[in-house]
Amino acid sequence: MISQGSLANPQGTSKTSLALKNLRGVVIILILVFHSFSAYIVSQPASPERFDDPPYTWTAFPIIDSERWIGFDLLCAFLFLYLMQLMVFLSGLFVWPSLLRRGWRNFLGRRVFRLGVPFVVGTYLLMPITFYAAYRVTAVDPAWSAFWSHWTALPISPTGPMWFLWFLLALDIAAVGLLLRSKAHFSNSILTKIILDPIRLFMALMCVSAMLYLPLAAIYSPWQWIGYGPFEIQATFAPQYALYFAVGVAVGVYGLERALLNVNGMLVEWWHYWVFGSIAAFVLWIGPTALIVRSGATSVGPLQVAAHLGLVIFVGAACFAMIAVLLRYGTVRWPIIDQVSDNAYGIYFFHYTVAVWLQYALLGIALPAIAKGLVVLTGTLLLSLAASILTNRIIATARLRLSKLRCYVFLTF
Repeated sequence: MISQGSLANPQGTSKTSLALKNLRGVVIILILVFHSFSAYIVSQPASPERFDDPPYTWTAFPIIDSERWIGFDLLCAFLFLYLMQLMVFLSGLFVWPSLLRRGWRNFLGRRVFRLGVPFVVGTYLLMPITFYAAYRVTAVDPAWSAFWSHWTALPISPTGPMWFLWFLLALDIAAVGLLLRSKAHFSNSILTKIILDPIRLFMALMCVSAMLYLPLAAIYSPWQWIGYGPFEIQATFAPQYALYFAVGVAVGVYGLERALLNVNGMLVEWWHYWVFGSIAAFVLWIGPTALIVRSGATSVGPLQVAAHLGLVIFVGAACFAMIAVLLRYGTVRWPIIDQVSDNAYGIYFFHYTVAVWLQYALLGIALPAIAKGLVVLTGTLLLSLAASILTNRIIATARLRLSKLRCYVFLTF
C-alpha cells in the first residue's frame, strides 16, 4: 500500500513532487481497477469453489461472476505484474528523507503505528467482513454465525491486500538498519554512476531482478503464496519487491530532483520509448505464457525461460514508463487526483471490502461484464474515498480532543 506516511509529499511544490503525488493517485486508481474487474475475467473458473475446499481460491478471487470479458483478462494481467513493484519503489523513495527529518526512532515508531496497527485491524476485523461475501456465494447457511464457525476453522489467515502492510513495515525496518550502517557506501562512484543514469540503472535492475526471479519461477507460479499465518507473500515476487524498494531508497538518498526523477532528464526525454518498450515486453511475456497454458507444459523449457525474462523486462519497463509519463505530463495539479492521492492510505485500506461486496450485489443483475466492472470501479472509488475522508476527520477530532484534554490536565495540576 502507498500510505501518506510512505509517500508524504515534501513541503516543497516542485515539479517532481507534484508528479510523484499524481503518480500516487494514479497507482491507487489502477489498484481499484484491478480488484474491481477481477470478478469478470474469462480465465476464472466456470463456477466458484466451496468455501472450505483447498486451495481456497476465493482468497484471490472472492467473487466469480458468470459475465466475462477477455479485455479484463489482458488489463488485469498487465496491472498485476508490475503495480506492486512500482508501489514499493515509490514507498522506498521517501525513507531517507523521512529518516533525516524525524530520526530513526521516531521514523520506526510512526511506521509501526501507521502500518502495524492497520494490518492487525484490517486482517482481523475488515477481512472477515470482506470474505463473508465470498462465503455466501456457496453457503448452505448464509448466516453470520455459520460463516464465523467456518472462518475460525480455516487453516489459513486470509489478509487480502493487507499483506502489503506487514511486508512494507519489514522493508522499512531493514532499510533503516542498512542505512544507519552503510550510508557512506552510497558515495561509491560505481553505484553513483548506476543510480544517476536511467539506462545503467535499468540494465542493472534487469540483471539482478532476473537472478532473483528465474530460480524461484522454476519452483513457484507467479500467483503462488507462501508464509505462516497472516504473514504471507508471493513467493516469486517477494525478492523483486525488496529489490525495487531498495532501488527506491537509493534514488531517494541521491535526491528526488536528480537523475531518474529529473523532469528534464533522460527518462522523461525518452518517455515514449519506455511506453512502447513496456508494451513490447508484455507481448514477450504473454505470447510464451499463452502457449505454455495451451500446451499444459509443466517442465522448465525455452518457452518458460522466455516468459520469465519477458516478465522481468516488462516489470522494469512498465515502472519506468509510468514514472516517465507522470514526470512528463503530471507536473501540474489535477484536482480529482489530488483528492485520491491525499486519501491514498484510506482508499487502499477500505477499497477491497467495498469492491467485493459490490461484485456480490451485482451477481444476480443482468448486465454485461464491462458495465458491471465500471459500476464496481465507480462505486468502490467513491465509497472508499468517502470512508477515508470520514476516518481522517474522526482521527483528527480525536487528536484535537486529546490535545485539549492534555492542556486541561497540565493547567489543572
